[in-house]
Amino acid sequence: MSVPFQSLSDTFAVAPQLAPADMRDLAEAGFKSVIINRPDGEGGPDQPASDAVIEAARAAGLEARYQPVVSGSITQADVADFAGLLHALPGPVLAFCRSGGRCTKLYQAAQQLDPDAKSDRG
Repeated sequence: MSVPFQSLSDTFAVAPQLAPADMRDLAEAGFKSVIINRPDGEGGPDQPASDAVIEAARAAGLEARYQPVVSGSITQADVADFAGLLHALPGPVLAFCRSGGRCTKLYQAAQQLDPDAKSDRG
């Protein structure tokens, strides 16, 4: 697979910014869902829009959700929303942002809030 990602558990991974063209590779790698945590426009005009990524994800058979979170400003509401997505979406789930760091922090905080959030679900 050409998409770089880091597995944090058997059912969850993070990646840096992805594009619509990456969605088929994610599906072929076995992912069932994608969470976009990078706000639209954060990276300037070259950043793919979430709508385009979601459309490509769905065309590849993936569930996709847009949950924009501002880097360095993760709130408890962000964590609760992320934990809810982890419960609602079929796994394995891949989340992405600029570098994968914000998604990692969200996942770690969600695990403290709810240790069962995607830790043992498929």
